[in-house]
Amino acid sequence: MLLGLTTALVATVCFGFGAVFQARGARSAPRADRVHAGLLAALVRSWQFILGTLLDIVGFVLSIVALRTLPLFLVQAVTNASLAVTAVAAVWLLGARLRRGDLAGILAVVLGLTLLALGSGREGRDHAAPAFHWALLATTAVMLLAIVVLVRREGNAAAAGLGLLAGVGFGVTSLAVRVLDASGLAAVLTDPAAYALAVGGLGGYLAYALALQRGTVTAATAAGTVTETFGPALIGVTVLGDAARPGFEWCALTGFVVAVGGTFVLSRFGELEGESAELYAPHRDTGAEPATPPR
Repeated sequence: MLLGLTTALVATVCFGFGAVFQARGARSAPRADRVHAGLLAALVRSWQFILGTLLDIVGFVLSIVALRTLPLFLVQAVTNASLAVTAVAAVWLLGARLRRGDLAGILAVVLGLTLLALGSGREGRDHAAPAFHWALLATTAVMLLAIVVLVRREGNAAAAGLGLLAGVGFGVTSLAVRVLDASGLAAVLTDPAAYALAVGGLGGYLAYALALQRGTVTAATAAGTVTETFGPALIGVTVLGDAARPGFEWCALTGFVVAVGGTFVLSRFGELEGESAELYAPHRDTGAEPATPPR
């Protein structure tokens, strides 16, 4: 359990810093009103978006170890706590300031994860019926269709919707990693979960990048918290047999609720991040050069 928890925590740090770098890179690219190759090319030309993506890849590799050794509700709560890391990283990289509510959110996340780690028990099954594997793949197909529809919309509602779809994609990826038949190359290539993992991950990143162009980094991240955290956690308990330590169910449940609640509190921090971005943007009327952001 110690190895899985350590890799999950390091992955959380990678995800938190990656979100900030991806946000800066996504906003430097032209706004897109449809999915096309030019959007991906523009993102690839941004070193900040590439760095953020590389951090996400490292985090994902580390999270695989955690997903194969820990209950899903523990891994999802830990990795989604990356919003607390994002807030701290935004202070350092964007010159934003933490308010009392933000500090309370960070403390809630830390306290919740501590209780959750103490109350977590055994990991459930690492396999599921073939219908479950096909259901994961079908979910990614629906997600892609919804992205095509929402990408033509503007405003906070569209950003929240795309963030929610990103959460669906990442949630499916977590479940696919858990149940993937990795007994051999042939087993992987014939497992629908393998394709659900790939499509869910890529589709989630695409939806997340589009959401970042329509809202603040933390607002876009918080929008996917419900599906990415609660969905896999619930499926892990009801379908795959994850469980808390005997007699510590209250501890695990309380920790889960407090950690996720702290994440929602931190979603307000996105407004500060957005104000910092405007502070260093060129003035529309005067065309003045932006001030140098603090380091």
